[in-house]
Amino acid sequence: METPKIFESEYRFCLILWEHEPIKSMELVRLCKEQLGWKASTTYTVIKRLSERSVLKNENTVVTSLVSKNEAQAAEIDELVDKKFGGSLPSFVAAFTRNRILSQDEISEIRAMLDGKEGK
Repeated sequence: METPKIFESEYRFCLILWEHEPIKSMELVRLCKEQLGWKASTTYTVIKRLSERSVLKNENTVVTSLVSKNEAQAAEIDELVDKKFGGSLPSFVAAFTRNRILSQDEISEIRAMLDGKEGK
């Protein structure tokens, strides 16, 4: 199943949800007001919209995610690589590292991740 698209303002909402879930919708309204400056109606609209797209569920006023933070991030990166780099992961990595100095620890961590994916 493909991960549903989560837009930028929805992602900020999801960050709050992921940190506090399962959470009562009233508590989510309070947190969104504090952290995002949203009105209650905005929060309820986003809950409804994300529920319709199967990003979250709202049962008996308790909201939980159906898409994890890792799944949302992976889908966003996949879309970025496809749109901006023609699906080429090496082109993406080259652009990402072009103007960035990587520490030896970062290089070792990336190398270990790649070694773990080799042959899969």
